[in-house]
Amino acid sequence: MSEKKEDKTQKQLLHMVIGGELSDLEEIEFSNLDEVDIVGVYPNYASAYDVWKTKAQQSVDNAHMRYFVVHLHRLMDPEHDEE
Repeated sequence: MSEKKEDKTQKQLLHMVIGGELSDLEEIEFSNLDEVDIVGVYPNYASAYDVWKTKAQQSVDNAHMRYFVVHLHRLMDPEHDEE
């Protein structure tokens, strides 16, 4: 029970990790939206960063493959921009 209370004291700042092959390395445009890898949604940046780093390292052999951390909390509440 104390773990749940402790988790509730920290504000949830949702982040999503996505990736896929880019059509052009100069732009953030996926070559095939049907193949975009939606890895998951995480409660904070640190958790998302750890997953992003793992996925990015797994795809290091493909120069066109990129993974990104999307700050969902900023999209959901753009007037209250927290890091």
